[in-house]
Amino acid sequence: MNSGSSKKEEKEFLKNYDRSAWPAPSLTADIAVFSLMQEEGDTYRRDPENKLKLLMIQRGGHPYKGLWALPGGFCRENESIDETASRELKEETNVSEAYLEPVGMFSERGRDPRGWIVSQAFLSLIDPADYRLHAGSDAWKAAWFDFRIEENEESKKADAQAASSERTYRILLENKEECVLSAVIRENCRCDARKETHSYQILNNEGFAFDHALIILKAFLKLRREAELSSPVLFYLLPEHFTLNQLQKVYEIVLNRPLLTANFRRKMQPFVRETEKYITGPGHRPARLFCRDFES
Repeated sequence: MNSGSSKKEEKEFLKNYDRSAWPAPSLTADIAVFSLMQEEGDTYRRDPENKLKLLMIQRGGHPYKGLWALPGGFCRENESIDETASRELKEETNVSEAYLEPVGMFSERGRDPRGWIVSQAFLSLIDPADYRLHAGSDAWKAAWFDFRIEENEESKKADAQAASSERTYRILLENKEECVLSAVIRENCRCDARKETHSYQILNNEGFAFDHALIILKAFLKLRREAELSSPVLFYLLPEHFTLNQLQKVYEIVLNRPLLTANFRRKMQPFVRETEKYITGPGHRPARLFCRDFES
């Protein structure tokens, strides 16, 4: 077929195409923003204890008025969903250059009482030195919550054809105002020769809006997988310069287990570069500071 004729036919087709023939969902970006923060008042140690924090927004309007949701918003016309996520993150934290990675699409029926609304979820990691909280027009306030997760494997089966497992996760969020959010989510996994499938069910939901407890779980599991692979992604939770001890603590917090120092430093060696800077503190030997080696 002549290419000129084909383009003309396509132009005519698009001109007469009925966009109302198929219902169109609204699209939102929801962002699980994690940061690693020093406990208030813990200033006497060279390497103070840090906690993994999650940013939440208290909704000021219906639906779920007064409950807590992830930062995010609706995709605008002529805007990509990645641009939506970047814009929302900038508006609510003042961070314009942050790690931002897609987690998955959430499109289950009934997930939003306003109608057919599909969410693209993102994982974001930010250095607390970079942010400034700002509550949007549909929120009363924004707050950082201590993040904790408990995991319990309830059953595991396997035969020659397939394997399956069932486990539950309990998510606990708590902020300095003693506001506590919690959710229990069951995960069912089945693996056979062709594929591996995961399904999730929210069993209990206290304080979370929409299905955001599930989005939080999937975002954290993605982050933990990166830590298990010794991925340098977790560097985005650190300042530009850090000690090797600080770096190891980041991985231990996400994995929720101690790591052998010698093995950890060997795995991290390709990703770090020694600097001439040191961190000092009363009663401590100076510790050399490192930075990420982007040439690796």
